[in-house]
Amino acid sequence: METRRDVFQAIADPTRRAIILLLAVGAMTPNALAEHFNTSRQAVSKHLQVLTECEILKQEQQGREIHYHLNADKMKDIEKWLEQFRQLLAKRFDQLDYVLKQLKANKK
Repeated sequence: METRRDVFQAIADPTRRAIILLLAVGAMTPNALAEHFNTSRQAVSKHLQVLTECEILKQEQQGREIHYHLNADKMKDIEKWLEQFRQLLAKRFDQLDYVLKQLKANKK
């Protein structure tokens, strides 16, 4: 696919996040996925296209059906990128804990 989409823009949509959660359990066809949503199969296919374009999903042809599954490498890349922010927030919370302890000690 030629068009590349931003992965975070793709996962901003709640339906696409739900698709990712369903596919975390195992590969599924578009029809099987569509059964979980109150939208048309075409709408689900559009979401699958977006997720495939940003490489979160991979397609696998099995006979006449296409099965979608998560691209574990891409999910690891996302996790790695987010880890920076988790570490930064943890550091800030540790600093806040220190300040609160200092304030509490000064009140005594």
